[in-house]
Amino acid sequence: MAHSERRGARWNGPLAAVCVALAVCLLLTGGIVYTVGRISTAMDGWEGPSGLADGGIATPPAADLTGPPARAEVNTEDGPREEPTAGGGGAGDAGSGADERQSPGAGVLRPTAAWLDEVSEATRIPRRALEGYASAQLAMAERQPSCQLSWPTLAGIGYVESRHGTYAGGEIGPDGTTTVDVIGIPLNGDNNTRAIADTDGGELDGDERWDRAVGPMQFIPRTWDRWGAALEGGTPDPHDIDDAALSAARYLCAQGRDLTVAADWESAILEYNSSMEYVNDVLAYAHAYADAA
Repeated sequence: MAHSERRGARWNGPLAAVCVALAVCLLLTGGIVYTVGRISTAMDGWEGPSGLADGGIATPPAADLTGPPARAEVNTEDGPREEPTAGGGGAGDAGSGADERQSPGAGVLRPTAAWLDEVSEATRIPRRALEGYASAQLAMAERQPSCQLSWPTLAGIGYVESRHGTYAGGEIGPDGTTTVDVIGIPLNGDNNTRAIADTDGGELDGDERWDRAVGPMQFIPRTWDRWGAALEGGTPDPHDIDDAALSAARYLCAQGRDLTVAADWESAILEYNSSMEYVNDVLAYAHAYADAA
C-alpha cells in the first residue's frame, strides 16, 4: 500500500502543540475502534483477493471480516448437521491434541447429493472437493465436536493451496483423488520458503533432497506422517481429498482449539502456513463460501 505524505506550513507555539496532541489522540482512538473484533489488526488496509478470473468466488470487503466464518450446516440422510454437541477434547507441526493416528473408518457420514448439488453451484466449489470438505466436518463433529470445525474453513484452505485440486491442470476425480498429482516447489529456502531437507526419502513428493508439499491440501511429508488419516480406513493418501481434508481438519483442531473463537481460528491457520497474508486470504474465501452457501 502506498504511503502518503502531508505537506503544509509549520506550526509554532503552544496552540499548535495542543492541536497536534489532540489529533494524535483522535487517530489512536479511531484506530482502536476500527480494529475491535477483527481477526487480526493485519487486516487493516487489506483489499482482499479476487478469485473470479480462475474459477473462484468474489470475496467480501475486508471491513466485513470480523472473525471466523459462520458455522455452516451439512445435510445428511439423517437431516441437517450444524451445531455439534459439546464434549471431547490438525501443514507445519501442531502440538498435542487428538490421537494423531485415529481415523473414522467404516460408516462415515456423507452429505446428500441434493446438498452437494445446491452448495457446489452456489459456491463454485467443484462438487467432489466440496464432498471432501463437508465429510471432514461431519467426521470431526462426531470425533472432536469441541473444535466446531466448519467446511468453509477447509474450502478456503483448499482454494488458496491448490484451487481445489486443479492447480496442476487436473481435477479431483470421482474416487476423490486428483487426476494430476499436485506437488509443490522444493522447500530449499528460495522463493520465500523455509529450507526443509528431505524427510521421507522422496516417498510422497518424489524429491530425495528437499521436502515438497503434496496433494490438494498441500501437506509436507513430515506433517502428513503425523496427522494423515483415512476417512474410510486403510492407508491415508494425501492426494485423496477425503483423506487430505480430514487430516487438515485434525491438524487445525489440535491443542484443543475452538474454531469459532477468533484467536483459535487465526492460530490454527498460522500453524498451517505462518503468513498473515495467507491467513487473510483463507479468511476471505472461507467467509465467501459460508455467505454463498
